[in-house]
Amino acid sequence: MAEKLIVNFTPTGMIPTKKMTPHVPIQVAEIVEDVLKVAEIGITMVHLHAREHDTGDPTYKKEIYGRIIEGIRKHRPDLVICVSLSGRNYSEFEKRAEPLFLEGALKPDMGSLTLSSLNFNATASSNSPQMIQDLAKAMLDRGIVPELEAFDIGMINYAKYLEKKGLLEPPYYFNLILGNIACAQANLLNAGIMINDLPNQSFWSLAGIGNTQLKMNSIGIAMGGGVRVGIEDNIWYDVKRTQLASNEALIKRVHTIAQANEREIMTPLEFRAKMNLQTNNESFGRVKVQAS
Repeated sequence: MAEKLIVNFTPTGMIPTKKMTPHVPIQVAEIVEDVLKVAEIGITMVHLHAREHDTGDPTYKKEIYGRIIEGIRKHRPDLVICVSLSGRNYSEFEKRAEPLFLEGALKPDMGSLTLSSLNFNATASSNSPQMIQDLAKAMLDRGIVPELEAFDIGMINYAKYLEKKGLLEPPYYFNLILGNIACAQANLLNAGIMINDLPNQSFWSLAGIGNTQLKMNSIGIAMGGGVRVGIEDNIWYDVKRTQLASNEALIKRVHTIAQANEREIMTPLEFRAKMNLQTNNESFGRVKVQAS
């Protein structure tokens, strides 16, 4: 029987604006509403980006992340929540790590960790070795699980290096993000090489940027892995770009493809069990495993 399907929902991202698409949720209430709506359809986890209330610009501020997390957990405390620690807009460790220091019921389960620097079409994501290691150490100390983001096979090798340094502990979760202009392209060869090179005890989801989102999601489902899906990666529903996507429509399409492949959606509680995440709805982060 096939492994259940991890659905990692990415509602907002850093790039989409209301001018680009009215469907992107930017305000706290909009993000919470979209997450709760698709959680009813069926997702495993959510990868959150926060935006400033007045400008809509990406923000690192933990109080805004806290309001989003509070709104979600009020209704769905089971849902696995990952906060973005992106290096596109901010280079200071204190800013990038700030959401990790939310406490109590606002503490995130996971934090994104991009495993190298890279260029996008018009911007760069700067991730120095020291920054990556500092973020990994902060998450390790806080019991927060890294969401390991790999855009090419070299980034997977760097994860193994962090493992040797004792900065990562299994089990691991990888987002394999293909189709970026300066990284691994979205094809079967690159996807297969990256999947084959993952460390032991790894769970993974395939993502495609832009028009490649549907293709990579379809391959991930067919190959027994998970998917990362949402407006963050593609604002369009169709390859010809005639119809803007809603997050609800993107999640429903993933369900349709999953059903055709006889894949059930992994529930948040099932994913928590696999990743050693707290399940008591009162404390969050990874359960400390006692040494035998």
